[in-house]
Parts: sequence; structure tokens; C-alpha cells
Amino acid sequence: MHENMIILGIIMVILGYGYYSKLLNRWYVSGPMVFTTIGILLSPLFFGREFLHLEEEIVQTMAEIALIVVLFADASTLDIRRFGRGWRMPIRMLGIALPLTILFAAGAAFWFFPEQSPLYLLLLSLFLAPTDAALGKAVVTDPVVPERIRSTINVESGLNDGFVFPVLITVVALIGSGQEQMQGGWLGYVLQQIALGIVGGVVVGWIGSFQAKISLRHDWLESSYRNLIPFALAIFAYYFSEYIGGNGYIGAFIAGMVMGNLTPELHENIEEFVESEGELLILVIFTLFGLVIVPMVVDTWSWKVLLYALLSLTVFRMVPVVVSLTGLGLDWPTKLFLGWFGPRGIASILYMMIVVHQLGGVEGHETIYGTVTLTVLLSIFLHGLSAKPLAKLYAKYEE
Repeated sequence: MHENMIILGIIMVILGYGYYSKLLNRWYVSGPMVFTTIGILLSPLFFGREFLHLEEEIVQTMAEIALIVVLFADASTLDIRRFGRGWRMPIRMLGIALPLTILFAAGAAFWFFPEQSPLYLLLLSLFLAPTDAALGKAVVTDPVVPERIRSTINVESGLNDGFVFPVLITVVALIGSGQEQMQGGWLGYVLQQIALGIVGGVVVGWIGSFQAKISLRHDWLESSYRNLIPFALAIFAYYFSEYIGGNGYIGAFIAGMVMGNLTPELHENIEEFVESEGELLILVIFTLFGLVIVPMVVDTWSWKVLLYALLSLTVFRMVPVVVSLTGLGLDWPTKLFLGWFGPRGIASILYMMIVVHQLGGVEGHETIYGTVTLTVLLSIFLHGLSAKPLAKLYAKYEE
């Protein structure tokens, strides 16, 4: 009965939010805010039922599909032909700010949570490293914000999850093997995962692009299937990379990058899929976040967890961004604006769900997962509510 109520609740929210989405956006109410709240309201926190388990097959499958789609879509926006002056800001933020953020967050975690193992503290910083521009959608879609700023936020958030993931699976492999130090056999396994994942992604992306060009040239491709082909290729790249011994998520990311650069004719279709079917899937994940993850870890929240979460959204992010942009002639408001709009959202949730499944639960490390959960929850509301007002304020400053 409870499961049926959950399904009905999600359907009703989709209908309700869909009918009033533009109106709610005027009041600074975003989709992730609504769906996360509904998930919490339908959770055991209010119904008093036995907690749902994150390891349930349907939740895990949805998380895997969502992560594959996010990685593929993000990578498809990377136009390697545009590397140049316009890429200086995102490249610096990815190459300098991202590693510094991970180091700052991991270093602080040693002080905040000394009882946790070093590898799990590093895992915490990796969970919270990727950003999610969708949580501040008004910033990246509002034309009042300068195009170079919107583009920088989009590119950075689109690529940092793909950069973080190989490091994440490396740490997960270390934890899973029970090793605190790198050893030859383990290192070979990780290199194999990365290398064959890249190979699988290149093969699927190239073949898919080659066939797409032939079909488009001869007008064999029905327009209704243009949105489905990138989605199917993303899933196929995942399974093909896993089959040849690589990492499927890396394969999906590389396939998206290859497809996006070799078949620009499908860019619009990939964007349409992400904005419709992909967005629906992501909003359902936000519902599961409120429904399953928040109730599971709410008892671990403390003043330390809250303080770390707030620092993660501010100092640990903004200081590295300011450092990375030094020397580009940017003013302080621009640096702080770029630093603040680094929301933590879908990538952090999906990474956490995947890792919990692979490592067999949260027992013994509830504080780590509780910290990630509270950080994402705060980000959903703080960045969602501040996006439009700060975008307007920054636009006035730039005039």
C-alpha cells in the first residue's frame, strides 16, 4: 500500500509541477526543490514505516541509468574545436579549482571526522566535488547574465563529474580491496578499467556517429528516433565497456564526447532528450533522494555535519575558484558569483547511491553519507532560491 502511495504521489507531483512549473519558477521554486520535498513527505519520516533500503534493485537500476545519461549528455557538450580563449575560465576551474576543492574538503574532513578512515574521507570530498548547474538554472538560462559566465558554469558543471569519476572508482577499488596503499595488481586493475572504458566509449561513439551520418545523409532516420538514439548509445556504451573489461560509466562519458564532436547534427536532439525524458528521470531521482536517502541518514546530522556542509558550499568551493581565476583580470563580484554557483546535486546523489551499492551499505560510515546528504539538501534550496535574485543583482552590476 505504501509503495502504491509513493508511485501515485510521484505521478501527482509530475502533473502538478508540470502544469504550474513556469508560475513556480517566478517564485524561485525549482523542480528539485519540489520533488525532494515530496520525497521527504512520503518517506518513513512521516509515515512511520520501515525504512526503504537503498540496495533495492529498482532504485539501483534507476540510479545507474540516470548516471549514464548524465555523463553521456554532459560529455556531448564538450566541443574540443572550441578550445581557446573562451575556455580559459572553465579550464582553470577544472584544472586548478577542482583539485584544490577536493584537497581542501578532504583535509578539513580529517579534522571534522577523525574517527573515519582516510579513504572514506577522501570519498566524501569526491562525492561533493561535482557541481550541478541545473540547481541554479536561472543563472545559466537567463540572458541578463553575460554569456561567457553562463557558458563557464555550464561547461564546468558538465565536465567535472566525468573528471572526478575515475578518481572515485579508484578510491572505491581501494576500499573494496581492503588496501590502504596502492599495489601492483590493484593498480593494474584500475588502469584496465579506465583504459578499456575509454576504448569502449570511443568504439561505440565512433560507430554510432558513423551510422548516424549515413542515415541522416540518406534520410533514413525518422525524426522521432533522433532523441532515442543518443540515449540508446549511452546505455550500449556502458554495457559494451563493461563487457570488454572496462568501466561502463567512463565508456558512456567518452562515447558522449565522441558522438557530440563527430555528429553535431544530433546536438539539438541530445539537448531535447535531456530537457524532457532525461529531466523527468533526474527529478524522480531527487524524489528518491528525499524518500530513501534522507530518512536513512537523518540521525547522523550534527553541528559538525552542518558546519562542514556549509563550508563545502562556500569556503571549500569559493576559495579554490578565486585562486584559479587569478590573473584573468576578473573583478571580485564575478569570481564570487562563479564560486557560489557550484551547486551539489544529481552527480553527488548518484555517485553516493552507486558506491553504497558497490560497497554493500552504509554501516560504519553513516556520518560520511549523512554529510553528503545534508550538503546536497542545503544546496537544492539555497542555490535554487538564490539563483534568480543573484543573477539579476549581478546583471545590474555588470551594466
